[in-house]
Amino acid sequence: MQTQILERMESDVRTYSRSFPVVFTKASNARLTDENGREYIDFLAGAGTLNYGHNNPKIKQALLEYLAEDNIIHGLDFWTEAKRHYLETLEEVILKPRGLDYKVQFPGPTGTNAVEAAIRLARNAKGRHNIVTFTNGFHGVTMGALATTGNRKFREATGGVPTVGGTFLPYDGYLGDGADTLNYFEKLLNDKSGGLDVPAGVIVETVQGEGGINACGTEWLKRLEQICRAHDILLIVDDIQAGCGRTGKFFSFEHAEVVPDIVTNSKSLSGLGLPFAQVLMRPELDAWKPGQYNGTFRGFALAFTTAAAALNHYWRDDAFERDVQRKGEIVAERFQKIAGWLNSQGIEASERGRGLMRGIDVSSGEIADKITHQAFENGLVIETSGQDGEVVKCLCPLTITDEDLQQGLDILEESARQALS
Repeated sequence: MQTQILERMESDVRTYSRSFPVVFTKASNARLTDENGREYIDFLAGAGTLNYGHNNPKIKQALLEYLAEDNIIHGLDFWTEAKRHYLETLEEVILKPRGLDYKVQFPGPTGTNAVEAAIRLARNAKGRHNIVTFTNGFHGVTMGALATTGNRKFREATGGVPTVGGTFLPYDGYLGDGADTLNYFEKLLNDKSGGLDVPAGVIVETVQGEGGINACGTEWLKRLEQICRAHDILLIVDDIQAGCGRTGKFFSFEHAEVVPDIVTNSKSLSGLGLPFAQVLMRPELDAWKPGQYNGTFRGFALAFTTAAAALNHYWRDDAFERDVQRKGEIVAERFQKIAGWLNSQGIEASERGRGLMRGIDVSSGEIADKITHQAFENGLVIETSGQDGEVVKCLCPLTITDEDLQQGLDILEESARQALS
């Protein structure tokens, strides 16, 4: 493979090409092909950006038709036909059936843009600076989002510039089974000498992706919402990776039947891997002045077009989400089996997650790397997450066929045995 120019010219900041050192050329649904013609099953899916698979034909057709007609591609925040169609579809297919009333902000094309806008909106609306966030949370690497991101690896890369504005509290399960970490939060809020500045908002992932596939309990999330309401704090759900169907519901917070004040979406929002992000907010929170938060690529009409096509095709009834939940149970069962075998080998392991956002915690980044490296040699693309990369993480396309899903799981199981033999 010709990789010399890639290795010579691309910055050392690159990561995925180190774990998967081949040149990919083609992709379809859950399969990738390299330039030598070898196929791989994809359990990474653009780190959760390709929920509907690579080159989804129904979504791609909408894009091709749009391009063929000389329609608007870039429009700042002009009103365009593509934007109108997307907003109409979002309201009709997603928001109204769920009883949600949100205004929509397009802050720029990436997840960290959405988080930056959400936390700044919360501060603007409440006139307070502090944002409560949680251990192992990941919300982005621009400075505002980084202040709410737990992993030291990202925070140390500022060159000593301090990140400010975030207060970390223990996530559900962080202190072990049986410890309700929200008792501590509530205690601090009720203690004027507790040292916690009353926050403008709380930002939370209902399933922490980068943090190790930690899924909070539905009762924990409901109580967090109640605490926020009681203390006039805005609840912000970061649904960038866990949203767009990944957990088996369009929004991950639907499992707990809570209604956040602010929601961030990105990754699979466009449906085809195009950059696209949005912030949903209760209408009365829209405290922005014109142009107070902007971005050159906040009107990317191609993403509006493909996002509307994805919503129309997959979310007009509950058939798709039920299929995701079914496949999630298949992965959970197989991951439990693999974890059981690892335990029998003296390696502490456990399965975790929700829907098709699943992981196996093997308690060691070195062991997880051995398994994922062996899996790649065997034709499976899969990554790790967690503070030390100790969780083998499945983010396969939601549209993956049962055959590819089972084959990928077979490869992973065999790779674990080979890596530890």
